[in-house]
Amino acid sequence: QVQLVESGGGSVQAGGSLRLSCVFSEDAYSSSSMGWFRQGPGKQREGVAAVYSAGRTSYADSVKGRFTISKDYAKNTLYLEMNSLKPEDTAMYYCATSSFYTGLGPWDYNSWGQGTQVTVSS
Repeated sequence: QVQLVESGGGSVQAGGSLRLSCVFSEDAYSSSSMGWFRQGPGKQREGVAAVYSAGRTSYADSVKGRFTISKDYAKNTLYLEMNSLKPEDTAMYYCATSSFYTGLGPWDYNSWGQGTQVTVSS
């Protein structure tokens, strides 16, 4: 069972930056997809960014050009660098892994962290 632990959330003003981290267990090495998801108040969970075993990345349109996903196997860590944050980015952010090469639909991801809260004020 893959273990995932997120950190790095916090409160920032619009235009600010945060870097989220997700430490994963070595079981995650076999994952084909690793991603970041978020769920705002009263909203469904949505995909934000994903990185695949070959290194290719995928982003939601709403974060393209502002967020960057990366992974560092030496540190067993998945990152999400978030710049130019907007109030609508406020949400609980989760990292997740999937055995499949898949997109940003959360239904294909089967291991989840507990989440880290990001709050962006205007």
